Amino acid sequence: MKQGALFLIAAALLAALPALDSPFVLSMALTCLMYAGLAVSWSMFSGPTGYLSLASSAFFGLGAYCTAWGLSYLPWPVVVMAGGLAATLFAFLIGLVVLRLRGAYFAVITYGLGELVKHTITHVEKTYAGTVGRVMTDTPSSNVVYWTVLIIALLAVVTYVRFGRSRYGHALRGIGMDEERAATLGVNPMRVKLLGFCLSAWFAGALGAAMAVRWTYIDPHTVFNPFIVFQTVLISMVGGPLTIGGPLVGALVFSLLSEFLRLSLPYLYMILLGVLLIVSVLYLPNGIAGHDWRGTWQKIFKRSKAADAVTEQRHE
Repeated sequence: MKQGALFLIAAALLAALPALDSPFVLSMALTCLMYAGLAVSWSMFSGPTGYLSLASSAFFGLGAYCTAWGLSYLPWPVVVMAGGLAATLFAFLIGLVVLRLRGAYFAVITYGLGELVKHTITHVEKTYAGTVGRVMTDTPSSNVVYWTVLIIALLAVVTYVRFGRSRYGHALRGIGMDEERAATLGVNPMRVKLLGFCLSAWFAGALGAAMAVRWTYIDPHTVFNPFIVFQTVLISMVGGPLTIGGPLVGALVFSLLSEFLRLSLPYLYMILLGVLLIVSVLYLPNGIAGHDWRGTWQKIFKRSKAADAVTEQRHE
């Protein structure tokens, strides 16, 4: 009940943010919400299973191009839903094949599929439209876009919690621990993984569809940008993919760092991302939120006491 009340208060405060009438604040909040939604949706599948999916940029880009192609003909809510459904359909089709792979093979193939979709859309646009990019007119207001992204991000958080507590969420965690053993206990690994993969893809596609109008002009290199997926994965891994707070706090921190360092000190920002990723993998496998900080401080304290005892013995 307490967590639910805090969630509703936070949602209400975020929904009222456009009342400040500050384009800069609204833009920053939009970026934070986008990465929060992407990180939570990525953690929904990759967190419990341990499958390193690099397909988020493919789902995001497909959703963005659904907006580019359909905004002139369809209502805004339908366009956003279509972006999510397109990403879900793509995830279902590729999931039938790639979810049979594991480890580095799965990561490389999912990343390659994103590049494949990017170049396929580039070819189709050049061949049939005679151009690579799309200019979108009659776009919704910035407030409508913000509220849409906010709703999708909040839905991702609710789905993460509810799905994680369901039998499918428990089955995903079982697959992450030992897939063969989970199968012997009656779990259908392929079906469960496919469900989690498609559910994760819907949110990435819907966010891509909602964020596409922010750029007004889009091209494949913009919306299929590898930086989107790498930052999403980094936010989740550093924050903690097995906790709901990890991706949310990580999205806030990295969005602020991106805003203040990426333009003024772009190389420093990329170096910082690399260092954080290395530290996270080596020393914080469960992320900042999932790490046993109490145990770490106890170990440090015990070592300090042991070192003091050794020093005293030497003096005696």
